[in-house]
Amino acid sequence: MHYNTLGNTGVLVSELCLGAMTFGGKGFWTNIGRLPQEEVTNLVKIAIDNGINFIDTANVYSEGLSEMLLGKALKSLGICRQNVFIATKVRGRMGDGVNQVGLSRLHIQYSVDESLQRMGLDHIDLLYIHGVDPVTSLEETMRGLDEVVRSGKVRYLGISNHPAWMVVKANAIADKKGWNKFVALQNYYSIAGRDIEREIVPMALSENFGIMPWSPLAGGFLSGKFTRAGLKAGNSRRDEFDFPPVNKEKAYDIIEVMQEIASAHKASVATVALAWMLRKKGITSIIIGAKKAEQLRENIASTSLLLTADEMSRLDSISELSKEYPGWMIERQADGRVPKV
Repeated sequence: MHYNTLGNTGVLVSELCLGAMTFGGKGFWTNIGRLPQEEVTNLVKIAIDNGINFIDTANVYSEGLSEMLLGKALKSLGICRQNVFIATKVRGRMGDGVNQVGLSRLHIQYSVDESLQRMGLDHIDLLYIHGVDPVTSLEETMRGLDEVVRSGKVRYLGISNHPAWMVVKANAIADKKGWNKFVALQNYYSIAGRDIEREIVPMALSENFGIMPWSPLAGGFLSGKFTRAGLKAGNSRRDEFDFPPVNKEKAYDIIEVMQEIASAHKASVATVALAWMLRKKGITSIIIGAKKAEQLRENIASTSLLLTADEMSRLDSISELSKEYPGWMIERQADGRVPKV
């Protein structure tokens, strides 16, 4: 297991992060996973024993149950608090009240207090805002986030599911006001969904953000269970919850190349997909979720799978993004201006 610095901080986090979205299973979240306490504790133990020091959850996962199960697992395993880095999120609806949702100062404060209570912790290592709130101004959100950091309840800030311009604008506001800024990004990224390479990855590299991809297996579509010949994999969340969106015909082409590479390495398609991502620029820690211990171990195996330059080139080529403006214009105008390596 390798460890990477979290953005411009001095914190080291494992290159894989255990995602807790499968923990619990309540309400809508039964589509994702329904793991009870015993199985949650076992997955956390396997992750820690294999060098993973980074665990990611959110207050909305199973309506708070994911945080509760995670907190109990950490306590029962007797894990030293300083040896695990815990991330959770704020933004989603956590009750019926009109103010129990969003990124207002009010909701941020309540949500942080409630997350700490559910997990049985005295602080959150990394707090993400979980998505765009069209009602609350970025200035109010950044002030609310700064307040929870200065209170000692949160150590670092992250931002998820925002366009690049909003990330930069939010940090500019914080910089001007002398408030704490975002150091981490969490975005959907997979070999079948490389959209963040257009704007978000270049921005992250320029501004020194840590990138934590979510759903690196495209909601299970790249698990190896799905092939062009079959419509349903069986025992996959994609069977009932077809998300995130994937260009399936292109994804099947990618899967066929990954199957060849996986066969050559005596590995799984999922392991190849993760090994590819571990080699991409700007990636700090990939969030991996699992319903079973063998799935988690299979994902962890990606850290020891070394793809050749030719294999990386084949995977890059088959999954390449189509050209979009202004990218193709920038590339055209760079001809003769930028030295070719």
